[in-house]
Amino acid sequence: MKTLNQWFVAYAESHQNKTNQAIHFICVPAIFFSIVGLLMSIPSKIISENLKINNPFLENWAAPVLILLFIFYIRLSFSTFVRMLTFSILCLMGNYFLARVSPLFYSSLAIFIIAWIGQFYGHKLEGKKPSFFKDLQFLLIGPAWVFEKISKMG
Repeated sequence: MKTLNQWFVAYAESHQNKTNQAIHFICVPAIFFSIVGLLMSIPSKIISENLKINNPFLENWAAPVLILLFIFYIRLSFSTFVRMLTFSILCLMGNYFLARVSPLFYSSLAIFIIAWIGQFYGHKLEGKKPSFFKDLQFLLIGPAWVFEKISKMG
């Protein structure tokens, strides 16, 4: 397994353009948020019947998927894990409230599509293909890279 720094160096190769980076700062978290929403919109009766804890933040399909992602992130670094855990909790909460005001599936799908259009536009400006075309694991590195870059700004 690559180290976190190796992943970030490889990811940064196709993310040098400042406009592309700015687009990624918006679109990568939006895509992650929308995927959490899409997963939360899948009927989860089997989960709620087995857990019986009556917690909408845990009784959905996003929660077990996120737990698997956390294993990936904690193996990279504890700080990355904490950042992604924090953002994931915000995504769960945000999608819970989004579902109260609009159909979660359609809202999440719209966010997903719009954010991917932004991503591909950014890569068109960059003149390089998205990293995940080389390795799908870059789909998990993208959010970590964005939060790493943001943490170094402040």
